[in-house]
Amino acid sequence: MTFIAAGEGPSAFGLQDYQWVSLSMAVLIGVIIWKKVPGMIAGGLDDKISAIKHQLDEAKALRAEAEALRDEYAAKIASAEKDAEAMMEGAQREADAILAKAETDSEAMVARRQRMAEDKIAAAEREAIEGVRASAANAAAAASGVIIANKHDGDADKALADEIIAAL
Repeated sequence: MTFIAAGEGPSAFGLQDYQWVSLSMAVLIGVIIWKKVPGMIAGGLDDKISAIKHQLDEAKALRAEAEALRDEYAAKIASAEKDAEAMMEGAQREADAILAKAETDSEAMVARRQRMAEDKIAAAEREAIEGVRASAANAAAAASGVIIANKHDGDADKALADEIIAAL
């Protein structure tokens, strides 16, 4: 077993380990610069930034379009609500008008039927009065005939004829 004293590390070609690490880092940095890696990284990042900006612009345009559509549909909904309200008001007015017309028609029909009933009653009364008058006239004629037949004899007829002649 070999022991290494504190502060000493392995060495090769006369260089200590920290020197080898520094030299390898310097070579790596040199190769990176010689191959223009920072430019490629910056170009890649710029492309990525450009793509992100493009996506953001597209998202803004889509958002503006969506807001315009939302406003358009909100206006259409408001218009539809107004149309529906106007239709409801129109239907209510029509229903009120139909109801008022039905009421006036029913009142007119009731009045007409009442007049017809009154006319029928008046006609029945006239017919009854005429019937009573006719019956009364028939009864009076029959009674007159009976009275005349019973009370008038030949002498009474002669006196009546003389009276009529004298009046002429």
